[in-house]
Amino acid sequence: MSTDGTNYDLIVIGAGMAGNAAANKCASAGWRVAIVDELPYGGTCALRGCDPKKILRRGAEIIDSARLMSGKGIDADGLHINWADLMQHKLGFTEPVPANMERGLTGNGVDTMHGTATFTGTNSLDIDGVSYTADHFLIATGARPRPLDFPGTDHLIDSTAFLDLVELPKRILFVGGGFISFEFAHIAARAGTRPTIIDHGPRPLKGFDPDLVDLLVDRSTQAGIDTRTDTSIVSVEADGSSYRVTVERHGDHTTLEADLVVHGAGRISELSRLGLEAAGVEYGPRGVDVAAHLQSITNPAVYAAGDSADTPGMPLTPIAVFEGKIAASNMLKSATTVPDYGGVATAVFTIPELARVGMLESEAVEAGIDLDVRYTDTSGWYSNYRIGETTAA
Repeated sequence: MSTDGTNYDLIVIGAGMAGNAAANKCASAGWRVAIVDELPYGGTCALRGCDPKKILRRGAEIIDSARLMSGKGIDADGLHINWADLMQHKLGFTEPVPANMERGLTGNGVDTMHGTATFTGTNSLDIDGVSYTADHFLIATGARPRPLDFPGTDHLIDSTAFLDLVELPKRILFVGGGFISFEFAHIAARAGTRPTIIDHGPRPLKGFDPDLVDLLVDRSTQAGIDTRTDTSIVSVEADGSSYRVTVERHGDHTTLEADLVVHGAGRISELSRLGLEAAGVEYGPRGVDVAAHLQSITNPAVYAAGDSADTPGMPLTPIAVFEGKIAASNMLKSATTVPDYGGVATAVFTIPELARVGMLESEAVEAGIDLDVRYTDTSGWYSNYRIGETTAA
C-alpha cells in the first residue's frame, strides 16, 4: 500500500558518477533534490569497474615490468601475484566508497534513498511502497551485461563477479573481444592463468585502429593469451567443477575446457525495473530516447545521462559525468545545451595500453576527409628501450 512521500524539484535515479554529479549541481543551486539507488552508492566505475580493475592491474603491471627486464638486470624468478592479498588491497579502496559518497551528498543537502524506483506516472514514482513526485527526473542507472543466446549462459559470470573472485582458476575463457575481456585477460595472464578470448568478429576491439589492434593481439599472445577471432560460442556445459565450451569457426566445431567462463560481450542500458512505460518514456537497448540535449523525446520531465541515455557518446565515465552535469544545467536553466563529444580520449587498459582520440582512420575516410596518415613504430625509442618494451606505436 503506497503512502505519500515528498515532492522534489529533481529526483535522480542511480547513484553512480553521472547521478552524483547532477544531484550535487542542482542541490548547490538551491533545488530540493533526492537520489535513489537499489545498489550501494558509487556506481560501476568506483565499485565494479574502472577503479577496482586498475588496482588489480597494478599487480599485473609489476609482473610484466619485471619480465620485460629479464636478462637486463632484473631476475624475475619467483615473483608472483598473491591474488588474495591483491583483492584485499582492492577492497581497501572500494569498501569506503558508498558511505563517503552518501556523506558528500547529504552534506550538500541531497536526500539519499535506498530502494527500487518505479515510475507510476509522468511525474511520479514509487520507491519501495512510498510515492514521490518531482518536476524533473534524471535516469542514470548504468548498464548490465548484454543477454546472450546460446545454451548454458547461466554458467557465465559477469565482470562484477570477476572483480570479487577470491582466487583465480587456471583456465579462464572470456566471451567477447571488447574492453572487459582484454583488460581482465591481461590481468589474469600475469597472475598465472591461461586466458582464452573468443570473439565472433574478424577483429577484436573494433573501436581502435586495426594496425594497432594487431600489435596488441600479438603482444597478448606473447603474454599467454589465446585470442580466437571469427569464432562463436555454441554452448557451455558444466563438467564437474569445470566447463566444456563448444565453439564454431567457419563451420568447424571445437570443444574447449575452462574452469571459469566470463561474460565480456558488451552491455546494454539497465532500465528493466523503472516502469518507463508508465511515465511515457520511450527507450531501447542503448538507453532512453533523448534529444541531443539529453531530455526524453516523449516526456519533458525526464532526462537521462551516461549508459542510460541513447547518445553518440562512448560508454566512458568522463562522458557520464559531463552528461550528468549538462543535463543538470539544462534543467536548471531550461536550456538545450548539447554535449560536445569531440576530443574525448579512450583507452583499453591492457599491458601495454591501447589508446585513441578523435576519429578512426576509417571514419575519416568515410567522411571524405583528405588524409595524411603517418605511422611510426616506436618500439626502438629510448622511452621503450629503457623499460624493455618491444611493442609500441
